[in-house]
Amino acid sequence: MSVTVRVPAKVNVQLAVGAARPDGFHDLANVFLAVGLYDEVTVTPADELRITCSGPDAAQVPLDATNLAARAAIALAGRHGIDPRVHIHIDKDIPVAGGMAGGSADGAGALLACDALWSTGAPRDELLAICAELGSDVPFSLVGGAALGVGRGERLTPVEVGGTFHWVFAVADGGLSTPAVYREFDRLTAGTPVPEPAASGALLDALRAGDPAALAAALSNGLQPAALSLRPSLADTLAAGTTAGAAAALVSGSGPTTAFLAEDEASARKVADALMASGTCRGTRIATSPAPGATLR
Repeated sequence: MSVTVRVPAKVNVQLAVGAARPDGFHDLANVFLAVGLYDEVTVTPADELRITCSGPDAAQVPLDATNLAARAAIALAGRHGIDPRVHIHIDKDIPVAGGMAGGSADGAGALLACDALWSTGAPRDELLAICAELGSDVPFSLVGGAALGVGRGERLTPVEVGGTFHWVFAVADGGLSTPAVYREFDRLTAGTPVPEPAASGALLDALRAGDPAALAAALSNGLQPAALSLRPSLADTLAAGTTAGAAAALVSGSGPTTAFLAEDEASARKVADALMASGTCRGTRIATSPAPGATLR
């Protein structure tokens, strides 16, 4: 017997970042939008806990207990007195270390898959609590759709979306460490007032209306200056996509993947082709949003 869960990537259409807290984290107003790029996580009974991975960039995925999928299995098993002897296989399609929550997606996927495999009957609130323990983005990977995350981003409120949005994602060579990007944010903002993060009413209205032009005008990422400081070449990618006709361009989360909002499917294909021809990225992916959260296959 095995259980497979499909789980989506995300893009942050707003990422407002507050000053560093005493615990080292930052308060956020983080508007998540799940996009139709997916990892599939399959769990099968085994003699011991082990992880395998296939797909693009699979060699970059840790296959030990630091992997969020393994940590999810261990956390759920610990709560229910189960020995977490499972083989977790990740079929990886979300860019690795790319600011699209691929690791968080795998954690949420493994959690839901193990819950089904072991028939724990864990209520949704328990699964979300485990997700929050695993990482700030993991709860949204379980929920999907669109949501406003506050605190570290783990406390979610659903957000209404009135239409389909078309995206192009440009995949960069190598990754960017999220903690390193936050440290650079702290360095860049040292000695200056950092406003309390708050959700943009204009952005929430644009999502509710399904209006790509209004959403393009409201997109923002407080971590983008830090990501560009650490990886200046991303500015060339952003410029290439904008020149090709993207309605808006921004770094996805902590980067280095860059996201381009397009008016429609044809525009998205045009932007993707131009980005590849520009030589400023390793690859492109076209996807729509919103997308469902972790789902049993």
